[in-house]
Amino acid sequence: MTTHSRPERVGQEIQAAIGALLTRGELRDPRIGFITITGVKVSPDLRVAKVFYSMMGTDEEKKATQAGLDAAKPFVRRAVTSAVKLRVSPEVFFAFDASVGEGDKIDRLLREVRSKEGW
Repeated sequence: MTTHSRPERVGQEIQAAIGALLTRGELRDPRIGFITITGVKVSPDLRVAKVFYSMMGTDEEKKATQAGLDAAKPFVRRAVTSAVKLRVSPEVFFAFDASVGEGDKIDRLLREVRSKEGW
């Protein structure tokens, strides 16, 4: 799928850069669990990047991961700036994406109905 909007293209590049950081294990904070970057929303002026992530775990683990990501924001910002050539370094914010968990819940409920109804 091609995108025509510059903020969307920059968001994809930022997502790839942060994904590479996670793959290489450069975020060494023990609070950060196994996460998946699900998307990046960049402001039209390219100064703010909101990074959405998902993970499985308890509420305490999710809070600890959010705290670890918040602590790693300056490092992530520097890494993104070096990987993505932009005039201005975007400020990075992390937000939990609950859509993956909700989708799993809906899928489980549909399988349960299917088995009860004999579909």
